[in-house]
Amino acid sequence: ATMIVRSALKPSWAEWVLNEVKFADRMFNGFFMGKLLDSAIVGVICFVGCLLMGFKNPLLIAVIVGVTNIIPFFGPFIGSIPCALLLLLDNPMHALMFLIFIIILQQLDGNVIGPKILGDSTGISSFWVIVSILVGGGFFGVLGMFFGVPVFAAVRTLIKYLVDRRLAGRDMPLEASAYVKRDLQQPPAGV
Repeated sequence: ATMIVRSALKPSWAEWVLNEVKFADRMFNGFFMGKLLDSAIVGVICFVGCLLMGFKNPLLIAVIVGVTNIIPFFGPFIGSIPCALLLLLDNPMHALMFLIFIIILQQLDGNVIGPKILGDSTGISSFWVIVSILVGGGFFGVLGMFFGVPVFAAVRTLIKYLVDRRLAGRDMPLEASAYVKRDLQQPPAGV
């Protein structure tokens, strides 16, 4: 693939394309590794919670919840349904306690653990992780939720590269703080 890109494009463009592909590969790998780590953490927390509450089959429940947590937003709830039914057969109160526990665990994962891990692995803030999952899910459903974060990170980096290149070509500063200070120092038009 490298030879095709280098033969089809000018050297400067070929280097740019190859660097962007490498960066996108790092983003996707970082996201998927981060998602696996997030799911493992949720599985361990679920296992400990199930042990502390005295549920039967805590390892099975934790594995189901952890594995389905790989699917953004809906996965843990999809995994909690068969687990709650399993607990319902033994003790209805355990099933209710489990559902409440899963809701709390998902709030913790969705608002703290997941965005922190995925933000660190992709280089974007927790806020943008949540936004990219919501926007991706809104446009493309479950696949959009799954691929929203790495696609957003790659697009963000591409836009930053193009803006920086354009500013450098005009001999303008690349730091945003330079423009904030400049805007504050200029008097309003018409004064």
